[in-house]
Amino acid sequence: MKYDMDYAKQVIEKEAEAVSMMVDVVNDSFKSAVEAFCTCKGNVIVTGMGKAGIVGQKISSTMASTGTPSHFLHPAEAVHGDLGRVRKEDIVFVLSYGGETDEIVRLINLLKQQEIKMVALTGNGGSRLSKYADIVLCMPKIEEACPLGVAPTVSTTCMLAIGDALSLAVMKARNFTVEDYARFHPGGSLGARLMTVGQSMMFKAGQPMPIANINDTIKQMLEKTSKLQRHGAVMVVNDAGELVGIITDADLRRHLTKAQTDGFSTKISEVMTANPKHICSTALAAEAMAIFHKYRIDELPVVDAGNKPIGMIDVQDIVTIKIVN
Repeated sequence: MKYDMDYAKQVIEKEAEAVSMMVDVVNDSFKSAVEAFCTCKGNVIVTGMGKAGIVGQKISSTMASTGTPSHFLHPAEAVHGDLGRVRKEDIVFVLSYGGETDEIVRLINLLKQQEIKMVALTGNGGSRLSKYADIVLCMPKIEEACPLGVAPTVSTTCMLAIGDALSLAVMKARNFTVEDYARFHPGGSLGARLMTVGQSMMFKAGQPMPIANINDTIKQMLEKTSKLQRHGAVMVVNDAGELVGIITDADLRRHLTKAQTDGFSTKISEVMTANPKHICSTALAAEAMAIFHKYRIDELPVVDAGNKPIGMIDVQDIVTIKIVN
């Protein structure tokens, strides 16, 4: 059996060359498709038969993870009940290089009857798909890399590139942020690294926090915070509510062990660590981890733009979301 490595390289080169030609697809019709997807009140439903359908599933997944509600509809299953997933406010994105596949043509008729808007991605501007679609993205004529010239290879690679371009153009238009991406990827390692401090801190907006005034005694501080669960430190603020210090459990133990008299009557200003390390809620949780590691601390106050505490994050929060093992 002979293995032609030169031919394998030619396949990659041919696909790369064809993908570069797809830049011409980014035209007025492409802009109309981006606008249609951005303003869609429902879902972008992607459909395609065979290899185009597999590419369509990936495109739909990319859209969903980058801020565009989307799901895949198999054209054959559509005529057996799955057409009920489509609503008037949806847009159907149809992938078919030839534009004449029986299942696709049948689906087109059903969609037209329901007055569903269609965007087509095809290589045949004279096909029935092109004729009946509201927006047509027409790919240049290309040759498949298959030695027989029939298996979808170059065409599906080009479809995927155009689908990515569409998805990310819409993503950019929506001002989709790193925080948005992390919210849609909470279970992935990348999503975990993109989580913000505000998303991972232990105290959420409106919840009681371990805070004491700089003029309080140790006893008053404990009275204020005794009912709060899961905190290993108390944030100290001045009369303006600004963070000025922190007292950890370790600080408190050391003080009470060394106290010659009633250690509970001591002002917390004498025990606290002044000007503690802190972080804003919009910073990445990975940045908090870097601070924990550098300064060998376990708790980090979270403050707003006015340096007022809005929460706290500890090293266990970071471990829980698997930023580190």
